[in-house]
Amino acid sequence: MADNTITVVGNITRDPELKFLNSGQAAVRISIAVNRRWQNRQTQEWEERVSYFDVSGYGSMAENAANSLTKGTRVIVSGRLEQRSWETENGDKRSAVEINADEIAPSLRFATAVVTRTPRAEGSNFQSNDRPAARTNEPSTSAFDEEPF
Repeated sequence: MADNTITVVGNITRDPELKFLNSGQAAVRISIAVNRRWQNRQTQEWEERVSYFDVSGYGSMAENAANSLTKGTRVIVSGRLEQRSWETENGDKRSAVEINADEIAPSLRFATAVVTRTPRAEGSNFQSNDRPAARTNEPSTSAFDEEPF
């Protein structure tokens, strides 16, 4: 069985973008910068590399992230990598790999947070409609293909 799980910790590079899909479902997109720092064994100098990741999330998590997080916030994101492809207006083919988040949370290593629980409907549990349905017989895409940002 193949598993495609990723967890990254980084800083949000711009305020979250929240939109609502044609279905009415909330969708958020954030971009995070993940710094990797190491000491070069030959020169004894510290080196650093930054990687940038686009993250998408859906449902109540999308609304909560957009209402709670801002540029510069250190977050922990857990989800899976997904590749999406599209064609530009000029006919050029493009593709991107992004993280489809299962969880987005502020990091408490260097900050504090006040947690406010959101009310749930009576007897409700996590609904599978918090994530767009997978499409069959098509390449992997995200719900953001519905209405590009």
